[in-house]
Amino acid sequence: MSEASPASLSAALRTHPWFGELADAHRALVLDTARLVHFDAGEFVARRNAPSADWIGVHRGLVKLAVYNAAGDSCTFSGVPAGGWFGEGSVLKRELRRYDVIAVRPSDVILVPTETFHQLLAASLPFSGFVIRQLNERMGEFIAAIQNQRLLSVEGQVAGALAQLFNPQLYPFTATVLELSQEELGLLTGLSRQRVNRALRALEAQGLLALSYNRIEILDLPRLRAFWQRQT
Repeated sequence: MSEASPASLSAALRTHPWFGELADAHRALVLDTARLVHFDAGEFVARRNAPSADWIGVHRGLVKLAVYNAAGDSCTFSGVPAGGWFGEGSVLKRELRRYDVIAVRPSDVILVPTETFHQLLAASLPFSGFVIRQLNERMGEFIAAIQNQRLLSVEGQVAGALAQLFNPQLYPFTATVLELSQEELGLLTGLSRQRVNRALRALEAQGLLALSYNRIEILDLPRLRAFWQRQT
């Protein structure tokens, strides 16, 4: 874990749409209090049952939200790629975080302190509007994730995990070529790499995506979404 310079933080924040909508004084508050921190793959960005000290945004890389039991078994709630922000609920309620946040690959993460979050929420209409939209979309995402795990085939689970990365409100940076390995997709879905591989090959055979080393190119996003939704 290493912290970037204030100049790097400023450059990173300016690529996130919500920051550009803030008034000058509110942007200055964020710049004065937030941090841009680099985490290596496997490092914990935040811990379960620790105070929710920050609202978290992924500037580069990929993180997952997961819980582990005493036996080491895990349940992954969501994967958050570059451009995604999360943790609004825990920060709003000032509660202990209910999941671990782990870097799936080397990641640059923006940490906005809880107090700054609350000041923005109280004083900035653009920011409060953004948070409301986030909460609404996140609720839909978690409902879909539970449905995927309980009702869908492996192919449907993988299609759903990929399609959800293209939510424009939650993940505005997502491009049609995903720099995502099959192992990483397995970490996001809770499936083995072998099962993910078979599912991706089946989706590729239908012309929905194309595979290459550590890359997944989405060829037909509407059809991929339709494939996922037909199974629900």
